[in-house]
Amino acid sequence: MKQQTLAMAADQGTGFEHYRKPTRREEFLKTMQAIVPWAALCEVIEPHYPKAGNGRPPIGLERMLRIHFIQHWFNLADLACEEALYDSASLRRFVGIDLGREPVPDATTLLKFRKLLNDNQLGEALFAQVGQVLQGKGFKVNPGTIVDATIISAPSSTKNSGKARDPEMHQTRKGQQWYFGMKLHIGVDSQSGLAHSAVVTAANVHDKHPLPDLLHGNEKRVYGDSAYASQKNLIRSKAAKAKDFTNQRSRRNGVINEEIRSKNRNKSRIRARVEHVFGVVKRLWGFGKVRYRGLKKNATRAFTALALANIYLSRQRLMAQVRP
Repeated sequence: MKQQTLAMAADQGTGFEHYRKPTRREEFLKTMQAIVPWAALCEVIEPHYPKAGNGRPPIGLERMLRIHFIQHWFNLADLACEEALYDSASLRRFVGIDLGREPVPDATTLLKFRKLLNDNQLGEALFAQVGQVLQGKGFKVNPGTIVDATIISAPSSTKNSGKARDPEMHQTRKGQQWYFGMKLHIGVDSQSGLAHSAVVTAANVHDKHPLPDLLHGNEKRVYGDSAYASQKNLIRSKAAKAKDFTNQRSRRNGVINEEIRSKNRNKSRIRARVEHVFGVVKRLWGFGKVRYRGLKKNATRAFTALALANIYLSRQRLMAQVRP
């Protein structure tokens, strides 16, 4: 065991701070420390991670993964994350950095790690691995799926070096408002509220097109808003036994059908669970706007954010299993 330095002792609050109390950030990080399956996630990345050789030895894989997750949880760019680690003792404790012995990995190192994940499509692999771990802990994939999509906006300005917008992003209209960016389509378990599938497209792709890819195939009911209305053939192309429980359009020629409206209201009580996932990813994790150019980089971020959202939404059950 390494001898504790004065820097680490100060970070751990072993000085004279008699009236110090844990912050919400510290409580959150303590929970994530306990319930994130670090070993299983590192196994996914390890075959692609640089090995020690003649050059400078690579930073520990789990440490880099912890820093990468901090970037998602607190919506930090590479340089902002580096500075936050220097500034925050709680973040350094979570990562395991002792400034008395070593510096914080610089922004370029964080960029290279993110590029490694992106080049090897490890965002999707992390998402799948979290799903397997949760199933092993008793979370079942039930025969009901809720499908939905949300717009992730991108900069529409052409005031950049290329004098052009991102060619992989497109515009779409929702109501009377125009948006530019991409869409995140997800399939969510109707009972647990956890995402089990996802697809990333440009914003101009209609919600119904990725529908078969959002189903696992064993559904008996499929829920969705009116964008998925009358798509029984698409649903049954993937899940032959599934019944269409998507919301139907209740207004025809300016007249509202109260019977259909009442049925839609009952369906929406279940369908609303998909918004919990979007609430975590977009509001809590800050993924309401893209950070990178191109769909591939943002897809990696989206899959990783969904994996972390599933862990966060399951935290109470997972913590109950951790406690002695």
